[in-house]
Amino acid sequence: MPEHVSMPMWCGVALPAVLIIACAFVLAGYRYGRRFEIRQRPVPGLPGLPALPPQRTSGPHREYVEPSAAERAAFAGLMRRLGDG
Repeated sequence: MPEHVSMPMWCGVALPAVLIIACAFVLAGYRYGRRFEIRQRPVPGLPGLPALPPQRTSGPHREYVEPSAAERAAFAGLMRRLGDG
């Protein structure tokens, strides 16, 4: 290492550069289809236990309340004011 370069300055340049290069390799691997697999070790006594529980395929029940005539009129007035803006 050159004499005029201090250790904090070296770590402030080299460490981010190494991290940027590592991130570029990982993103390039994802971009070009080389997925990095993480293999899970089986849990003794619990065969086939997934790491995550099964996810729901549908969302929560949606609620709907019919707006009153006054609310519809207020909303229409707001839309007219915003449209004129």
